[in-house]
Amino acid sequence: MDFGLSEEQKLLEQTLRRWLDEQLPIARVREIAAREDGADAALWQGLAELGVLGLLVPAEHGGGGLELLDAALALESLARAAAPAPFLGSCVLAPVAFVTAGTETQRREWLPRIATGRARIGVALGELTGRRGELRVDGGRLQGRALFAIDAGAADAFLVALDRDHLVLVPADASHLTVTLLPTIDRTRRVAELVFDGVGPVEWLGGPAGMKDAAARVLDAGRIALAADALGAAERALEMAVAYARQRVQFGRPIGSFQAVKHLCAEMTAELEPARSLVWYAAYAFDHRPEEATTMAAHAKAHLSEVAHWIVRTATEVHGGYGFTDEGAVHLWFKRVGLDRQLLGGPEAVRAEAAAAQGLA
Repeated sequence: MDFGLSEEQKLLEQTLRRWLDEQLPIARVREIAAREDGADAALWQGLAELGVLGLLVPAEHGGGGLELLDAALALESLARAAAPAPFLGSCVLAPVAFVTAGTETQRREWLPRIATGRARIGVALGELTGRRGELRVDGGRLQGRALFAIDAGAADAFLVALDRDHLVLVPADASHLTVTLLPTIDRTRRVAELVFDGVGPVEWLGGPAGMKDAAARVLDAGRIALAADALGAAERALEMAVAYARQRVQFGRPIGSFQAVKHLCAEMTAELEPARSLVWYAAYAFDHRPEEATTMAAHAKAHLSEVAHWIVRTATEVHGGYGFTDEGAVHLWFKRVGLDRQLLGGPEAVRAEAAAAQGLA
């Protein structure tokens, strides 16, 4: 199979990376990340004007009508810039959820707002990743709590999974909803604990009967997206390590001329490139190979969690003591990969889940 990016996908990647290089220097990343909600309206609007926010929104609702691979390329680029933007929840998970399970009324209401940047949506999928039984609907009202809701800092609403088949939509300002931002190592993104004390009446996505495996499909998209995010972060960390090795001088020579440092950089590259192919194929399978989608999502998430972690750690070590300082900035990508690793299931849990689904455990 001759698998590669189309000219349009290459142009998307090049355009977005060039724009981010111009608009999002490290100083601005730090400034946005220091805010309570970790969000910036100007950055979000700029991404909307580029058409990036609506990649997965169908054309009839004002979006690009593209596929998960296109969104994965955008996530690679956003992670490479350490962009503090709620793209994962609002522009990947939410469109997949609305397209998969939403009613036509829900799609008309929310998808155009997502594409234009007028709606930001947090997503809580904890009920699918090991914290089952925390949520329930009693008398049409939502009770319980959800941990690690993704992109919660400036969300207008939350999509909450109750099980593999059911999703509910909750306004962020709903009565009896408490949103508590949770500290993590990555300040460029915000997660939260959601506590529901009789929130309702519940708005079901697609109706109370739900749709078979609708929330599970959102989970698959999220795992592939996180793998793409980790890939972009690892790529940037490698670039920084190579650049530093070329300019840092010891004993009258750039440290990049030392065999040990050259080997580390070569090993990082050798690990990164096959991982890129895995992520791209998993994203392709999501739309074109449904029988493989869940397994490939698990493989991509588990493998990138480990490969990217090793790359950002090694890139930090190439920087020496400077890599452990705030001034060095490589820690931004180290921390981003750390959060990517744990969201929606760590590698061990994801592998065990995939093995069980295949009857191997």
